[in-house]
Amino acid sequence: MFLWALFLVALTAAYLSFQSFVHSGSRYFATAWGGAHWERQVRSSAEIHRHNGLSVLVTGASGFVGAHVSLALKKRGDGVVGLDNFNSYYDPSLKKARKNLLESQNIFIVEAQAGVRYAMENPHSYVHSNIAGLVTLLEACKSADPQPAIAWASSSSVYGLNDKVPFSESDRTDQPASLYAATKKAGEEITHTYNHIYGLSITGLRFFTVYGPWGRPDMAYFSFTRNILQGKPITVYRGKNRVDLARDFTYIDDIVKGCVASLDTAKRSTGSGGKKQGPAQYRIFNLGNTSPVTVPMMVGMLEKHLKVKAKKHVVEMPGNGDVPFTHANISSARWELGYKPTTDLQTGLKKFVKWYLSYYGYNHGTSVK
Repeated sequence: MFLWALFLVALTAAYLSFQSFVHSGSRYFATAWGGAHWERQVRSSAEIHRHNGLSVLVTGASGFVGAHVSLALKKRGDGVVGLDNFNSYYDPSLKKARKNLLESQNIFIVEAQAGVRYAMENPHSYVHSNIAGLVTLLEACKSADPQPAIAWASSSSVYGLNDKVPFSESDRTDQPASLYAATKKAGEEITHTYNHIYGLSITGLRFFTVYGPWGRPDMAYFSFTRNILQGKPITVYRGKNRVDLARDFTYIDDIVKGCVASLDTAKRSTGSGGKKQGPAQYRIFNLGNTSPVTVPMMVGMLEKHLKVKAKKHVVEMPGNGDVPFTHANISSARWELGYKPTTDLQTGLKKFVKWYLSYYGYNHGTSVK
């Protein structure tokens, strides 16, 4: 889970548009906005270095997907400013390392809080992050002049208990299997409302099990890698009737291509100063790999790349809101975004393991963090 999820705000001018967004949103955030030095950093980071480029605000910029998207945009010459609250959902040192990586590429990261303290054990945290945080940013966007175009991260979890596969954007999403899924579905309804009332151009992206280098430690492939190397057992869940769970694992580079394409194809918002001038673009896309792989098969791939046998503890899936399978239909994204995933799980996990061993300084006979 991302506290801010991924929220890309595409601005048409390098500084003035970003400045209007900041002025519109500053009253919503508890952070040190403004000052000559701050403005110089924003100007430099948001500066566009290519013809017809974008200036983009990336929230959750030190998160997994946000960091990769920020680097991709900066590499091609777009202006990028990051926003992150550095919550403790998982080891903050990894987010700090991502921040250092971004800053080495001259991407300025604003550290901010949205007025609520994250509490992992508190179910209200999902509502605060995925609903209240989203509304805070939408409020700032609606009042900006000009209004930005928006792409944000929804989730494949919105398909919930839907048993029709592959999942298509037109399938029912009214059966959430978890509170997290319910908040993401609420986010889709809320963004549609802001699109309809205020003319914000909005694209929602339903990610399917994103993995890869600089990933999230709470994800199964990441924690499995850590435990396998430490000689600890891993818990592998299976569904009803002893059916293996399957996921549409999607490599981070493919997700990034979809995110960037969603910005490149976004149309301008039609509102001004919080008033709608005409109909605005509203889209939702699946971003997946389209090739589900069972969890036991994924574990086998990790064993191969790590050259270590896993100690598996197979148990029945608990009723904690997880679903037995995910499978994306990406025909809409392929048609409208030119989205085409190219990395299979075997290749992607090999790249992840190489990064993991390097990042954590692992050598045979030494411990892994």
